Formats: sequence, structure tokens, C-alpha cells
Amino acid sequence: AGPGNPPVVVDTTADLDHAAKCIVAGASFDNNIVCTDEKEVIAVASVVDELLRQMSRHGARVLTDAELRKVESTIFSEQRGPRKPAVVNKDLIGKNASEILARAGIASHGDPPLLVARVPNDHPLVWTEQMMPVMPVTAVSGVDRGIELAKEAEHGFGHSAGMHSRDINALSRMARTINTSIFTKNGAFFAGLGEGGEGHASFTIASPTGEGLTGPVAFSRLRRCVMVDHFRIV
Repeated sequence: AGPGNPPVVVDTTADLDHAAKCIVAGASFDNNIVCTDEKEVIAVASVVDELLRQMSRHGARVLTDAELRKVESTIFSEQRGPRKPAVVNKDLIGKNASEILARAGIASHGDPPLLVARVPNDHPLVWTEQMMPVMPVTAVSGVDRGIELAKEAEHGFGHSAGMHSRDINALSRMARTINTSIFTKNGAFFAGLGEGGEGHASFTIASPTGEGLTGPVAFSRLRRCVMVDHFRIV
């Protein structure tokens, strides 16, 4: 399937309670190892605070700036600057959020499914597929800028993306602009794999070659056996 860095855009028309619930559930699914999971949240600035509050209400741990710096130094073995993917600490891929907090020297109360941090647009978390339950939330001036940033952060992989909005035009515009194999509207991204959404389950997608979702037939070989001369029917 190739790499992915699926963005989710949240605009001013979104049901923020539902969006937060879906993002927490989707981004924490299998500790974010699945390539189609939500990797970064891009929200219109006027709804960011409420979205973070709702994400906290649904179980996410919202990091302070000081905690974020500790987590960064723990999950990244190297940072390469703004708007560039960092090098992840492979030992922490797929680990629980509580283990990441412990490794960062941060006290953990309970077992949060997801760590969330508000970051600027150019922060490495936005541009890096970590495969860890650490979710950056970044603010934009409006939905059009959000769609533009989502396309940039997805790196043109054509993998997965999504949006929370009640604006059909905005949903359609983002789907056409980002042009991914899976585009999830108003749901957790695992809905795009058939869990709570449309279609059969598929954990492998052929995004680089354009076929999209796979099924059993995709891993089968079509064979032909022919007979000629006297055994031909006509």
C-alpha cells in the first residue's frame, strides 16, 4: 500500500462532539499502527478549543506545552526541521499512550487511549506518520486553507483522508482535491476499512498503483485453461 499520513479536517459546521469521538476512536485504533488511521487533525481556528475539550471528554489526554516537548524528545530520534517528517523511535511504534508517557517521564492517571497536542502548522508531528497514539491538532484560518494544508501534509501519497463537516460542498471539494483511495466523511477512519462503514473489510490498499481497496480476488491469480480442435463446442 505504501506510506500514508492521513489528515482529518474539521470545519465550523461539524458536530464537534461526534467528530471528537470519532477521531479519538479512529486515531487510537490499534495504537495508530494502521496506515489508514487519523494521523493529524486540521481544524478551523474558531472550533479548535471546543474540539480539544470534546476530545478530552472522550478520553484523550491533552498535553501541555512542557509535556509535548518531553514526548517529542521521546518519540523522535531525530527532527529534520519544520514541515519535514521526523525520524521516529521505532521502539515506541504501536505502544500504549501510557507507556509513551512513562518513557517521557510524565505521570499518567489511568490509561488514556490517545495523547493530543495543539501544534503550529509546520510542526513535525503534522508531517510525520508516527504509528503511535500521539495526535497533533493544528489550527487554520478557514476550511479552504485546511483542505490545502491537508493535501500538503498527506504528501501526495493518495492513501487516506477524511473530513468532519455538514457542508456538502466542502466535503466534495476536499474529496476531489486530496484524491485519496479512501475518503471518510463524518466518521472514524476505520469506517473506510468496512468497520462501521460501507464495503468489505480490507487492511491493504493499493494506492500507488491506483486499484484502491483490496479483497480476496486481489490476491488470487486469474488462470485460463483452453481446449482446441475436436473438443471445441462450436
